[in-house]
Amino acid sequence: MGMKNVDIKKLFKRDTGNIFILIALIILIYFFISLYFFNHCFFNTVLNGVNVSLKAHHDVDDIIRSYVKAYKLKLIERNGEIEEIAGQDIGMQYNESNRIYSIFNRQNSLKWFSSLIKQQKYYLEGLFIYDKDMLEAKMNALDCLNKEIVEPQNVSFRYSNGSYEVLEEVYGNKINKDKLKEAIQMSILKGKTQLDLNESSCYVNPKYTLNSNKTPETKNLLNKCVSAKITYIFGSENEILDKNIINPWLSVDENLEVVINKTAVIEYLQGLSKKYDTVGIARKVKTSTNKIVEVKGGFYGWKINRTAETKAIQESIKHGEVLEREPIYTQKALSRDKDDIGNTYVEINITRQHLWFYKAGRLIAQGAIVTGNPNKGNSTKLGVYMLNYKEKGATLRGEDYEAEVTYWMPFNGNIGIHDASWRHSFGGNIYKRNGTHGCVNVSLYLAKVIFDNIEDGTPVICYEE
Repeated sequence: MGMKNVDIKKLFKRDTGNIFILIALIILIYFFISLYFFNHCFFNTVLNGVNVSLKAHHDVDDIIRSYVKAYKLKLIERNGEIEEIAGQDIGMQYNESNRIYSIFNRQNSLKWFSSLIKQQKYYLEGLFIYDKDMLEAKMNALDCLNKEIVEPQNVSFRYSNGSYEVLEEVYGNKINKDKLKEAIQMSILKGKTQLDLNESSCYVNPKYTLNSNKTPETKNLLNKCVSAKITYIFGSENEILDKNIINPWLSVDENLEVVINKTAVIEYLQGLSKKYDTVGIARKVKTSTNKIVEVKGGFYGWKINRTAETKAIQESIKHGEVLEREPIYTQKALSRDKDDIGNTYVEINITRQHLWFYKAGRLIAQGAIVTGNPNKGNSTKLGVYMLNYKEKGATLRGEDYEAEVTYWMPFNGNIGIHDASWRHSFGGNIYKRNGTHGCVNVSLYLAKVIFDNIEDGTPVICYEE
């Protein structure tokens, strides 16, 4: 038993000694290899694109010279085509006044082992030089800068069967020359032999693509816009503004914002105005004397407020509203029937110098009048107007007159119906020799009856037979 223990101890001492010898041998080998790397480059050493792994320091200059002499930069273009820029074409040279040995000094020879697992890449500024004018000329001759340009296009949208679908973006082949020049210069300086123009962002790319977050947002907004429907009510008639009309108004700008063509909206409203506005139109009026006269001019009638309605339409489209309503009016008439005057109005026959006032179809008052003096250029203007307001106890002033009246009812600016206490007679041809400045003079009684029964907006028809 004792002999066995002695053998084990001897064996242990021998193995321990062998291990120490092995460790010492490994350290010695590592040291000798370190001595090698004292004047040689490490494993995986690349200097400005030139592989100088394990090369003696004094051989690196020649290796770089050879690299520069045979240097070519391969340009990989988007369509798969390849072009080359040779170092000789641009006067490329090895700058021998560089500080290349500063790179060698960075490599501590005792740390060579790390180069087995990690690449030793270095970039020394100014290692390569070239002729800038020759490079500019070579660049300008590249096919990729001289072919027919296909412009990049954002993702787009097409209307079909009531909704929008997304169309893929177009990348095109347009190159940003400044970026290309910068990428080529940097590739040459770093000794790279390959430049992918697409990966280096040398192309002008579309801003928005199928994968952009904004693309589905824009599509949804377009579909929301064409879902809008406005049913305009014009009395017994309707006009429908729906997707069939709205769709051609919509476009998408370069930022993928939905744009509603304001000009097209205005043109649409101009069409409605032409069809339904009645201000100033020629009207066939059946007079109290049973005659049919045509009356033109004046400002009574329906008039769409195109400015306000343009904004309202745009807002309704943006929010996809479905509604029935009247358009916004600058002015409304009393009726939406073919005869928008209705059955409450003041009728002024200038030829007969007579006035009739009807309310709800019933004759309330009538009587002789005195209108504007045509011989002095003060004729009462023809047309259909409306009562602006009424005022009791007013002072009327002009260039050469001032008059107090009890009942003042203007219907055309400063032209109106009023009593004239200074007159003792009305009607006949008085207006031709002693007419007014354009107003309609009536007796105090007639003025009072009209005043007590008339309301703002009541039509006032002035005509001649």
